[in-house]
Amino acid sequence: MKKEPILAPSLLSADFSDLSGALKMIEKGGGKWAHIDVMDGVFVPQITYGQPVISSLRAKTDLVFDVHLMTVSPELSIESFKKSGADYITFQWEATVHHHRVVQQIHEVGAKAGISLVPSTPVSALSEILPEVDLVLVMTVNPGFGGQKLIERCVSKISQLCEIREKMGLDFKISVDGGINSKTVESVLSAGADVIVSGSAFFSGEFKWNY
Repeated sequence: MKKEPILAPSLLSADFSDLSGALKMIEKGGGKWAHIDVMDGVFVPQITYGQPVISSLRAKTDLVFDVHLMTVSPELSIESFKKSGADYITFQWEATVHHHRVVQQIHEVGAKAGISLVPSTPVSALSEILPEVDLVLVMTVNPGFGGQKLIERCVSKISQLCEIREKMGLDFKISVDGGINSKTVESVLSAGADVIVSGSAFFSGEFKWNY
C-alpha cells in the first residue's frame, strides 16, 4: 500500500526576515518536512543561507529538515550540515564526480542521503547509486530561483524511478521540486512522488494541502 505523500514546503520562497514564522506556517499548513535550499552562488547564481541559519531554525521546530545542497563540492560540508540540524542531506548529481563517497559521508554522520537531478540529467545517470540512497529529488525546474513553471517532460522521471524502485526492490523516497501548485500537484502525485516540495504556491496561499 502506498504511503500518504509528504508535504515539504521550500523555505526559498518564505519571508527571509521571518523564517521562524515560516516554519509555523509549514506546521499549520500540513507540512511534515521543511525543504531548505542551500545555494552557493556558484552551482546556481544566488546565495541563500548556510549552517548558522539552519542551526538557529533547528531549535524552533520538530519538522524534518531536508537540506538540499545546490553547491559545488558538497563533500566538503557534509558533517557541518548534519551538526546544524539536517535530517536529510540532498546533493546534486552534477556537482561532484564522487557520488558514492558523498553518500557514504552522509550516512557516516548519521543523516539520510538524497541525490538530485537537474532537468537535463536523465534518470539513467543514477543507475549505480540508487541502491545506496534514501531519497531521489527530481527537479522539475532549473534550480536557482523560485516561482518557475514546471517542466512537464520531467514528470516522467518520477514514473521511471518508481519502476526501477519496484523492479530492484529498493525503498528510497521520490521527491519532486519545481512549479508545484494546485494545478500541477496531481500530475506528480499520479506519477508516484512521495515528497512534494512547494515554495511560491505554498507561501502565497495558492496551494492548500489536502492529502
